[in-house]
Amino acid sequence: MTSDKERWNHRHVDRPISTKVATIVEKFVSLANTGKALDIAAGVGRNTHYLAEKGFVVDAVDYSDVALSKIKEIATINKIEADLDRYNFEINSYDLIVNCNYLDRRHFPLIKEALKEGGVLIFETFIVSNEEGYHQPSNLDFVLRTNELLHAFVGLDIVYYEERDDVNNLGEKVRIASLVARKKSFCR
Repeated sequence: MTSDKERWNHRHVDRPISTKVATIVEKFVSLANTGKALDIAAGVGRNTHYLAEKGFVVDAVDYSDVALSKIKEIATINKIEADLDRYNFEINSYDLIVNCNYLDRRHFPLIKEALKEGGVLIFETFIVSNEEGYHQPSNLDFVLRTNELLHAFVGLDIVYYEERDDVNNLGEKVRIASLVARKKSFCR
């Protein structure tokens, strides 16, 4: 039986993921204070490298050592090889958290807690589509339902939310949900 780690390593070899920064990250990174960032399921570092270039110190977390080996060895990037099922998010630690093309609903409250006051969340992943001609993962636990991402982050100030049609790296039609939100700053 293949372990999750082996499966992810094979996936990064057999179906390489884009190395281009996610458009939503480019568009909204300026909302965050330049400081500490977390890239969840960082893969080969497409968003990690961009954030480091923008001046962030980035924790790049991924289970695949093959993917992490593609991330540059520089002082502002901390590569963390970890099973995200068991990863401990640092509370009140991040000015920016990026989560692209990965979904674990158990992380929603952990992500909120990991943001500093005023911290920004950029989250984008796949959403279910029942329409013919759209790519759908075989396990629907790994796709969002309509408006689910919006509801998951109630309590944060929503800056941007959209559900749209897109095309994945293999040219398949997909549905995408995108959210940008800020953790409220509380006056003392």
